[in-house]
Amino acid sequence: MCGRFYVDDETIKEIEKIIKKIDNRLKAKTKQGDVYPTNQSPVLQEENNDIVLSNMIWGVPQYNRKGVIFNARSETALEKRTFADSMKYRRCLVPVKGFYEWDKSKNRIAFERPDEQVMLLAGIWNLYGLNKRFTIITTAANESMIPVHDRMPLIIEPEESEIWIKDDKSTEFLLHKPPKELSIVSGDLQYTLNL
Repeated sequence: MCGRFYVDDETIKEIEKIIKKIDNRLKAKTKQGDVYPTNQSPVLQEENNDIVLSNMIWGVPQYNRKGVIFNARSETALEKRTFADSMKYRRCLVPVKGFYEWDKSKNRIAFERPDEQVMLLAGIWNLYGLNKRFTIITTAANESMIPVHDRMPLIIEPEESEIWIKDDKSTEFLLHKPPKELSIVSGDLQYTLNL
């Protein structure tokens, strides 16, 4: 599960490197700091066969219109009516510096890549009214996440970014690829001793 992520100056610089043609109006609207569900965030998507940066709202409306769904499970996203069409045709990437997860004791733990590169979180998007909205894809936790949580965002490597966004045939493979290990950059893990 991913309930919050964050963007810093370096992330914004990396976004500019990834995207050759960036709209200055969009850059001015880019939020720095913690991003919560229902906030806007920059997202990489395909448009006219190019990868472009768009501001989208994090979270899609629930069927009963009470709240938003901000994560989708990689194991079932292709089957769920809410996500299936987007998984097939509207995949995106959410560039972030890192993300937070809460352990069972409610401690907030921040995760980043050990190589300090920007993380590209796999996502899907759709149009709701006049707004583009995205959901982050989650997968089973890898070894670096297991002490904290059993789920984590699906992380796409930079060399796989165009494949994730544009290649419909590779979607299922990337959905089941375990993410690389991450580093805890803030927060303390609290272990309970069973006596």
